[in-house]
Amino acid sequence: MPDSAAKLPNIHGTAILIGERGILIAGPSGSGKTTLALALIDHCGARGQFSRLIGDDQLFATNHGGRLVCHAPASIAGLAEVPGIGPRPLSFEPAGVIDLAVRLVPGGEMARLQDEATETIAGCPVPRVDVARQNIAVALPVVMARLRMAPFL
Repeated sequence: MPDSAAKLPNIHGTAILIGERGILIAGPSGSGKTTLALALIDHCGARGQFSRLIGDDQLFATNHGGRLVCHAPASIAGLAEVPGIGPRPLSFEPAGVIDLAVRLVPGGEMARLQDEATETIAGCPVPRVDVARQNIAVALPVVMARLRMAPFL
């Protein structure tokens, strides 16, 4: 990576691609970022939909023409820290435009209606949905449903 990568904002999160959509999953350590990312990749892959890791745990974020683009540091590119197992190689894309931010929060902090929530990351407004951390059974269908709503249609 060029020396300029050291100056890019570093995000603690996991990013994936589902079809043409980039998803950034953010939350505190142990909140289930990697677990949700792996569940989404498996869910979509089982249905024949393109799904790939962009980066796990740390991401560099850039504003490219008003769009948020994330990529993993070279030292961890293509690796995901599988809970209870450790870092494992996965098929990955070197970078992706982020279309949706998923924030993992305690269940009691989720807003009931979130259809117009946004978050600004690296100067880019990104639609956001909050989901309960450590609850894949609830989070997975919420993320998939959000991708079937405006502005993603």
